[in-house]
Amino acid sequence: MSEHPPPRRRGGAARAVEGEYTLRRATAAAAVGNVAEWYDFGIYSYLAVVLSRVFFPDAGPWAAVYTLGAFAAAFVMRPLGGLFFGPLGDRIGRTRVLSATVVLMAAATVLLGLIPSHGAIGAAAPVLVLVMRMLQGFSAGGEYTGALTMVAEYSPDRRRGLFGSWLEFGTLTGYTLGAGVSAAVIALLPDDDLLAWGWRLPFLLALPLGVVGIYLRLRLEDTPAFRQLMERSPALATMPLRRALQILRVRYRRALLVAGGVVVAWNITNYVLTNYIPTYLTSTLAEYGETGAETATSTALQVVVMVAMLAVVTSLGRLSDRVGRRPILMAGSIALVVGGLPAVWLLRQGLAGQLGGLLLIGACLVCFAAVAPSTLPALFPTLVRYGGLALTFNVSVSLVAGTAPTVIAAATTATGNLDWPGYYLVAAGVVGVVSVLFLTESAGRPLAGAAPLTSSADLPPPARDEHGVPLEPPREE
Repeated sequence: MSEHPPPRRRGGAARAVEGEYTLRRATAAAAVGNVAEWYDFGIYSYLAVVLSRVFFPDAGPWAAVYTLGAFAAAFVMRPLGGLFFGPLGDRIGRTRVLSATVVLMAAATVLLGLIPSHGAIGAAAPVLVLVMRMLQGFSAGGEYTGALTMVAEYSPDRRRGLFGSWLEFGTLTGYTLGAGVSAAVIALLPDDDLLAWGWRLPFLLALPLGVVGIYLRLRLEDTPAFRQLMERSPALATMPLRRALQILRVRYRRALLVAGGVVVAWNITNYVLTNYIPTYLTSTLAEYGETGAETATSTALQVVVMVAMLAVVTSLGRLSDRVGRRPILMAGSIALVVGGLPAVWLLRQGLAGQLGGLLLIGACLVCFAAVAPSTLPALFPTLVRYGGLALTFNVSVSLVAGTAPTVIAAATTATGNLDWPGYYLVAAGVVGVVSVLFLTESAGRPLAGAAPLTSSADLPPPARDEHGVPLEPPREE
């Protein structure tokens, strides 16, 4: 059972108080579920070179493009997943919807790992891969924005940046785990075994990870903000989807645009680093006579960068509670504008240059990853927070960011210009700068539509009499 200390007043204004243990358990449930979700979603990209040989063996130089195209297909479904899960989460609650998204993602990932190869069933194999990727995308459309919503609504106002950064700690852990497992399989298995069955092992690991995520989320009740909303207006549980969309379009148009811009800058950087760069290093550079990297080396470099990001992401989140969200987001955006192309040039300078280039991109990315989880939910009120985030996040990712690896691969193949990843990073930085200029600072402030929230750990100790017995707190009027 969770703790629900009584409401307190500060300067005459009622505020909600949540138990510290409940807050940490909610953050852990969101973060661990995120580990499972993004491990599942990310391993496809780390195994892309292997999967191109399994499912597109006759495609020649376009095999990488087709493989990344199947990756991009997941983003076709993300807006639909957001449209389904987001408004549903605003009506029936965050935790039940988030449990469903983990179930769907784990099932689709395990099934992907069981698909026969192209040699066994021909063209049906890549078609089945496409279907499973689309199911993963449908799940991801509701997962991440729901986790953002849950953590933000459980976080104390003064520490929302710190708690939100733990969500991205889970995301990065999922990506790192996926990269590590993929690297181990590639390094330890002979090539024939890898192509025959070894590539399936990382996908099958999704099952136990998913079970843990589901267990943690099902044990958690809904957020303080959602409970407050339902107590005030229980009829909102039946609010039609059309009405929710109308509220967003009419009242929160600016919030949709600002959130979309931050999402584009953040996720272009993310998908260039985690989904395109592995292919760029292992196959694209070699095709043009440049110094690339072996698959195991490329994956190891990804792990190093992810670990470095893990080491600083929560510290940046804590810092944003003191200095604000906007300075850190602006720093990441400007760094992309200035360092996007140099980072890509470094990738063509041997092992040391590759590590330097990846670390530079990772430094830009961690500025968004640490702060965006506490920034984006503050743009919308409780009434439409999950739905507003789900729609703007997934539309922005699907139209621009998630397709970046495929577009970059196609543009590079068509033109022979190896600087395309850098062009994308610079453009992402420009979008980020403009978006942050229009962003309202939210650090330390209550979420719209919810009472100010604090943790029981942040409250002063109760007054005691001369015998050390706590005095009864004053009654609320």
